[in-house]
Amino acid sequence: MTELILDASVVLKWFSPAEEPHSNQAREIRNSYRAGEISVTVPSLLFLELLNVAGRRWGWEEDALAQLASALDDLGFDVGEAELVAIAAWTSRGLTAYDAAYVALAESRRRPLMTDDEQILSLATEVAEALAQDH
Repeated sequence: MTELILDASVVLKWFSPAEEPHSNQAREIRNSYRAGEISVTVPSLLFLELLNVAGRRWGWEEDALAQLASALDDLGFDVGEAELVAIAAWTSRGLTAYDAAYVALAESRRRPLMTDDEQILSLATEVAEALAQDH
């Protein structure tokens, strides 16, 4: 089974109330995950990022955020964490520490990081794969 590391830019599209660029590709990954064709690993940071976007950008209220939190728990993702030293190394190359956590996790697992984040794609070419490309 293929293991992917997903970042918030991908999983966010699973819950977005509006159509976003590359939403179809994100939903294809979701469908593959639900069908048991791939496994997904994320840092625990992902859940906080998704709640933050839903609350601050989308303006969701407490009940909707609670439902999102429950849905995130139900996803059953494998949760892994990278070493802080590896995160620091990627941060020194220009990524935020948050983005570096995804990249460092992918690097440590020797698995691709699926992302729609242009900065990650430009700085972490050895582990990051664009959501928009064909797989």
